[in-house]
Parts: sequence; C-alpha cells; structure tokens
Amino acid sequence: MHHVIPRPPAMAIPRPMSAAVVLALLATPLGACNEHSAAPVERPALVRTELVQPRYGEAVMTLTGEVQPRFSADLSFRVSGRVLARRVDVGAHVNAGDLLARLDPAEQQADLDAATAGVTAAEAQLRVAQATFDRQSSLLSSGFTTRIAYDQAQEQLRTTQSTLESAKAELGRTREALGDTELHAGAAGVITARSLELGQVVQAAQSVFSLAQDGERDAIFDVPESMFFAEVEYRRVSLALVSDSHVTARGYVREISPAVDAKISAVRVKVAIQNPPPAMTLGSAIAGTAGTKPVAEIMLPWTALTAAGSKPAVWIVDPKTNTALLKPVTVGAYEAGAVLIKQGLEPGDRVVIDGGKLLSSGQPVTYGEDRS
Repeated sequence: MHHVIPRPPAMAIPRPMSAAVVLALLATPLGACNEHSAAPVERPALVRTELVQPRYGEAVMTLTGEVQPRFSADLSFRVSGRVLARRVDVGAHVNAGDLLARLDPAEQQADLDAATAGVTAAEAQLRVAQATFDRQSSLLSSGFTTRIAYDQAQEQLRTTQSTLESAKAELGRTREALGDTELHAGAAGVITARSLELGQVVQAAQSVFSLAQDGERDAIFDVPESMFFAEVEYRRVSLALVSDSHVTARGYVREISPAVDAKISAVRVKVAIQNPPPAMTLGSAIAGTAGTKPVAEIMLPWTALTAAGSKPAVWIVDPKTNTALLKPVTVGAYEAGAVLIKQGLEPGDRVVIDGGKLLSSGQPVTYGEDRS
C-alpha cells in the first residue's frame, strides 16, 4: 500500500513592483507623520532682573600736593667776581632792599678809578679846545687868522666835547658795576634756595638765590590724566595740611597745564589758596579734595554686562512680549563689582542681571522678584 505524501502548496513568487508604486507607498507614511507631529515649544528661560532706576551721585577725589609761592624769582649778580660776604641762608625772610651777598669789588673799583681819571683828562682837553676856539673866533673877526684855522679849532672843540661825554658814560657804567657787586632783594619774601659759598667765583647772571615772594600762595598737584574724564567741580577745592588736618583753607583751580607729563601720566594743576593761614608755610604737604558734578548714574552688577560684537551691551526684557532683547550701552566707569552705564538705558528698563549668558535675541524669559 502506497502512502502518498502531500506536497506543500506552491509559494507564489512576488512580481517586482514598479518604482512609482514604491515611492507612493513610502510617501504615504511620511506625510502622515508630518501631519501628526506637533511644533516644538521653546520653554522660557528663567532669569533675574532689575528695573533701571538712575541715581544722582557725586564722587570725591583727594590728592596730595605742595604749597608753593605764586611768584618766585631767581636772583643773580650782574657782574662776575669772588664772593666776599653772604648775609642770608635758606629759610630766611628778607625785605625789599636787604643786602643778601657781596662780591670782591677790587676789579670794579679799579675800573671806576680809571673812568674818573678819564673824565678829568677829557675835561682838561675840553678847556684847552674851548680857549683855542675862542681865540680863533676873535682873530677871525679882526681879520688876523684864516678860515681854515678857525674851522680846525671848531672841529677840535667838538671832538673834545664828544670825548668828555664818552668818559662820563664810562664813569657811570663803572659806578653801576661797582654797585652791582652787592646783591639786594627786589621784594619781600623767603629765601628758598642758595647756590653760593664764601670765596666762590660766580659768573654774571648765574643764579645764586631763589626768592619766594610774600603774598599769594598756590597748592600744586599732579593730577592723573584719567581724572580729567570726570566732570570735576574745580571752583571749590577743600585744602588741609597733611601734618595737621585742622589747618584748612578754601581754594579754586587757577591754572591747568596744557601738557601731560609723560613720565607719570599726570597734569600739573595749580590751586589758588584763599587767605592761606600762617601754618601753610612754603613746601608744606597739603591735601586737596574736590567733588565731581552731580550726574545721573545707572549702576548695574558686573553680571549684567555682556557684548554685542566688540561693544558692551546688556540684555533687557521687552515688556510687551516678555522676550530678551540685546541692547548696546556706553560704559561710564568701572567700580568694584559694579559698572556705571552712561548711555543706552532708560529709566524703567528691565535689565537681566543673572542668567543672560545663554540667552538669544527674541527668546522668551521668565523672572521672579527684582533684586533688592
């Protein structure tokens, strides 16, 4: 008996599909996915903010300077010579006309004696020439001399007259030179420097004393160049001695040097001291205090500052959309832990002071209470 094993049914071999059908099948599920996927929602960034409230601030600057005279002069001899006497030293107070020093007058005295003798000789020559001219004039009127002889006598008279005038001028010069061997103070004041010793030979016009004249005094300060960017109130300067703060005075800026000292990057400023007390002597160390003009300032913490390209900026919150907006600003000054904004912000602007590092323009933000 034969058992017949049934064959499995023949599997149908799929026929290849066309490319158009494949693309249609693939496009259908992709399109369905796009229809059902939801647009991503951007979550608001949590930040800390602060409302801009400008304040009116006034900075105070204090510098140390030195008391100096308003007028000073270097004193010198008009002639050369050896120092014979010195009457004053540094720190001495002198009055106008006081004798300060004297040179050996031997050379000038000899010149004076020679000039005196020259005047005497010229006077004798003039007397002879005058007598000759008078005689020739009398003879000419009588007809006993010639016109040539008369003219010669007249010319000789004029020559001797000129010689006498020159001799008298030389006498005056030598007499003045003899007086110049003594150095006198031209005004009342204090001797602040001396550069001569007994027996020293000094040259004409060589400075030997410095005289600080009595009267008005100045406080001299070397002000850093950077301070001139602030609007300083120069009309009112408070002054006080460094050694005794109870000795005070008022002052005002009288002169500002147009040049900057390149070595110390400072500008020389002279402050006129009004009614200086006697204790403010020359050379005293003095402290000067001046304030800046009150200006509206916007102070923010350092964390609020960012950059827009290469310029400083801050993030602010748009009150209508609660989105971040980058706003360029101008920085007026930097302080410890804070920055002063000069331009770019308005009162009432809400500035991001923390959490702005990852913000982007137009990004929604949420914030809690303002910083106290």
